[in-house]
Amino acid sequence: MTHGITTAALAGFGTGLSLIVAIGAQNAFVLRQGVRRHAVLAVVAICALSDAALIALGVAGVGAFVTAWPAALTAVGLAGGTFLICYGVMAARRVLRPVAGAALDTDGATAASRRRAVLTCLAMTWLNPHVYLDTVLLLGSLAADRGDLRWAFGIGAGLASLIWFTTLGYGARLLSGLLSRPRAWRVLDGLVAATMVTMGGMLVARA
Repeated sequence: MTHGITTAALAGFGTGLSLIVAIGAQNAFVLRQGVRRHAVLAVVAICALSDAALIALGVAGVGAFVTAWPAALTAVGLAGGTFLICYGVMAARRVLRPVAGAALDTDGATAASRRRAVLTCLAMTWLNPHVYLDTVLLLGSLAADRGDLRWAFGIGAGLASLIWFTTLGYGARLLSGLLSRPRAWRVLDGLVAATMVTMGGMLVARA
């Protein structure tokens, strides 16, 4: 029995990791916050806990309910796509009109800026229909195939999310030396802008 639990947990870990490692809007945002060393703990916690909650819903069988209401995913797709496009445009403006000396400003973060980072992370997480498709529907259906071991599968997937976002958020500090130069920072913002606008356009088009 113990071997079966371990196997199911490892399968969930591998599946969850394969779904979240792909470069996306959420990962790009966590990376940017990690490089800035700004509200990293809050952002990592939001991403990991949100994934854990959605995975739990999927394992509990909510995926079947969501499938019965495709209009909900359409609405989320439109809202999320619009949000990502707007955020991408903001990043593109930083590339075209860089703020003087704004390479890596890690000091002087205000409560308002932390609150803005938290709200942005919440919107980027919960307005992204891909999150629901990956966690609630896909992982939920894969967990269901495990029968009585479905929760071990779900715990493994949740652990993968926690490890990934923690590594991404705090490991990004290793890039601080490189991104201390304004040009490198503009390249990062350019990648973020391209990712956000592309994914946002795809979501709006599909919705």
